[in-house]
Amino acid sequence: MLERPVSIRDNPKMPSDALSEILSLTTVESMVTGGFEAGGPWALRFPAPKSIKFFALTKGFCWAQIDGEAPVRFEQGDVGLLTAQRPYTLSSDPSVTPVDAMALFSGRGRSFVTLGDGTDCNYVGGHVLLDPTSGTLLSEALPPWLRIDGATEQAARFRWLLGELVNERKQPLPGGALVASQLAQLLFVQILRAQMDGNDRIPAGWLRALGDRRLAPAVQLMHDDPARAWHLDELARACAMSRSTFAARFTASAGIAPLGYLARWRIHLACKALRDEELPVASVATLAGYSSQGAFSNAFKRMMGVSPSLWRERQACFDAA
Repeated sequence: MLERPVSIRDNPKMPSDALSEILSLTTVESMVTGGFEAGGPWALRFPAPKSIKFFALTKGFCWAQIDGEAPVRFEQGDVGLLTAQRPYTLSSDPSVTPVDAMALFSGRGRSFVTLGDGTDCNYVGGHVLLDPTSGTLLSEALPPWLRIDGATEQAARFRWLLGELVNERKQPLPGGALVASQLAQLLFVQILRAQMDGNDRIPAGWLRALGDRRLAPAVQLMHDDPARAWHLDELARACAMSRSTFAARFTASAGIAPLGYLARWRIHLACKALRDEELPVASVATLAGYSSQGAFSNAFKRMMGVSPSLWRERQACFDAA
C-alpha cells in the first residue's frame, strides 16, 4: 500500500497549535517603535497606520479616538490594538486641539518624547509587520479597534510584559532591541488570546472559531493534517456534535463552512510553498492534498485570481523589486 505523501504541514519545526501556525505564516515581526510621557493638556494626531498598531498605558490615562469612532478612555494597564487604516488621535481630553505626532517625533529625531512635564501619562507603542502575501489572514480576523481592559484575567501577564518593556527603555542594555521585540511579540499574542475568550466584537473568522472551545478540536485537526480528505462527520465527532449542528455553528463562527475553511487554509500553505520552496507546481498540489495538478490549479485560481505558476512568477518579481 502506498503511503500518503508528506503534507506541507508535516514539518517538525512548525508549531503544533493552530494559532501559532497562523501567526508564523502571517506575522513577520512585532516591535516597539516609540512612546511618550505627557503631562497637562496634550493631544497627538497620528496618520493612518500601514500595519497593525498596538499600544499600552503604563501610567495614567488617555483618550483614544480613531476616525469615525467614539473616543475611548484608556487607563493604566490597558492595551489598545488598531487594525483599520484610519487616522487616530491620542489625548488628555478629546477637546484638546492635537498636534501632528509625526512632525513632533521626526523633528526631535527620537522615538520617545516628553509632552509638558511628562508626569501624568506614559505610553508605549509598536506595530506588527505582516507577511505581504498572507498577512490579510490575520488583519481581516480582527475588528478595526480594540481595547483590552487591564482588569481582565490576562492583566497580570500584561502588567509583567509592560513592566519589562518600560525597563528596557529606561535601562538600555546590550541586546535591548531584540528583547523589546520579543516582549512586543508576546504582548501581541496575549492580545489575541484575550480576544479569543468569548469576545463578540471579533468578526466571523478563524480567530473566533479558535476561541470557541467546542469548535477548536475540529480546527486543530484540519491544521494538524490539512492534506487529509476530512469528512464533515469526522470533524463533527471530534467536537461531540451532530453533523448539522457542527456545520451551522462552525459557519456562523468562522464565516465559512468547515470544508471551505480547510480549502482556504490549504491554499495559504500552498502560497508559502510556492514562494519559499523550489518545488514543481505538481508537487505542491500533492503536498496540499489535491488529487491532481488540475484540481489544485482550479482551486488556487478561484481564491487567488491567477494560476499557481503565474502567482509564483509575480511573487518572484515582487521580491526582486
